Amino acid sequence: MEKKYEATIGLEVHAQLSTNTKAYSGDQNIYGATPNSKTSIISLGHPGTLPKSNLKVVEYAIKLGIAVGADITKKNEFARKNYFYADLPKGYQITQDTSPICKGGTILVKDNNGENKKINITRIHMEEDAGKSIHDIDPFSTLIDLNRAGVPLLEIVSEPEIRSAEEAYQYINEIRKLVRYLDICDGNMEEGSLRCDANISVRLKGDKLGTKVEVKNMNSTRNLKKAIEYEINRQIKTIENGGKIKHETRSFNASNNTTISMRHKENANDYRYFPEPDLPPIFLNDEYINYVKSKLPPLPNYLFEKFTNDFGLSDYDARLMTDEKDMALYFNELCDITNNYKLAANLINGVIKSYLNENAIAINDLTITKEQISSIINLLDEGKISSTIAKTKIFPLMTKSNKLAYEIAQEKNWIQESDDDKINEYIKLAINKYPEKVIEYKNGKKGLIGLFMGEVMKISKGKVDPKKANKTLLNELNKEIE
Repeated sequence: MEKKYEATIGLEVHAQLSTNTKAYSGDQNIYGATPNSKTSIISLGHPGTLPKSNLKVVEYAIKLGIAVGADITKKNEFARKNYFYADLPKGYQITQDTSPICKGGTILVKDNNGENKKINITRIHMEEDAGKSIHDIDPFSTLIDLNRAGVPLLEIVSEPEIRSAEEAYQYINEIRKLVRYLDICDGNMEEGSLRCDANISVRLKGDKLGTKVEVKNMNSTRNLKKAIEYEINRQIKTIENGGKIKHETRSFNASNNTTISMRHKENANDYRYFPEPDLPPIFLNDEYINYVKSKLPPLPNYLFEKFTNDFGLSDYDARLMTDEKDMALYFNELCDITNNYKLAANLINGVIKSYLNENAIAINDLTITKEQISSIINLLDEGKISSTIAKTKIFPLMTKSNKLAYEIAQEKNWIQESDDDKINEYIKLAINKYPEKVIEYKNGKKGLIGLFMGEVMKISKGKVDPKKANKTLLNELNKEIE
């Protein structure tokens, strides 16, 4: 049934900016403060007060615009978006209407066939947040916290080019990754600093666009995916059963993964936009835009291409490595002092990440130096230590010492035997110990290779190069068979 239909999805993402102060006042921008403690007569809209633009918001908007490849608007004008709600103290929001600071740009996702797909961005504009209505503390009253009123936002509006919940999931993850790389937003959907509304419609393939439904209240990327999946299926079933889709706003219920109707939209909202009379336009020039561009960190798509093309990592490893900015930059710097990039990636994604998680520390707080990590990679690359020795013995000792891997391995007598004569000697001893097992191996019990390898490791006290020993052992056993 679903193959008959096509979904059309557009996302509106609100990124709450990590500035010290609010968008148009000097009030502190702090999450989790005592309710109504971070307000002033300006953010509360008292008569006679005037807003003032926070230029850090402009800088952050330009950063994001450059990162997605948008055109930056040189003359930025502000507007008032008028509507009444209890947590909107001024009765309007300061936003941008006709001159968004960023126009165009793209976000890269994978389609259902695993091919790269560009989702075009319509606009990115600056605006201020409303306060917060709290419905679940007092059973009889709605409580209002105005700390959030005036907090700066960037609204990122996509073209309706997303075709599935999976594409939407990738899109929001890429947005979150970008704002974190740029250090303009912490991306925590659970705290509301990244919020997303989805406009969803379905239609028979080749037919005209269906009726749009807006879904709100998705506080994680997983919930966004679940909400879209449910809504697509709900709309298809409604149409198949002869019903009509209503133009409405729905809320996602995370307890049972469904959407529920909030309000119907008979007509488009009339926000009565008009130019903000208290804020002059902000004019940008190429010199300032280039200055902001010069301060950008390496971005995830650039690093992904570098890690796959220059370092030879698989798409999977490169994606893992670029998920977090600090981890990606650490790996990039580590690769300046080692050329075995695959081993470096394995160490970071394995023992290093485990150590960071167990000790609840960030990669930049790791006391082991990159030179020490590189020294482990060198020994592994040369076949002088086993992977097990590196991860379970040498790495833990490095957390308490500034010694390099070779020093530790020599002191503890962990350097592997790679001498051919020594390895052959160990293998002959192992084979001679189990002559009856050699016959069983000859008769097809190939699993006995593990027995012989275990004996080789035991005789050598774990110091033999297991890959080399395994290859030599197989050759020797095959000779015995002949």
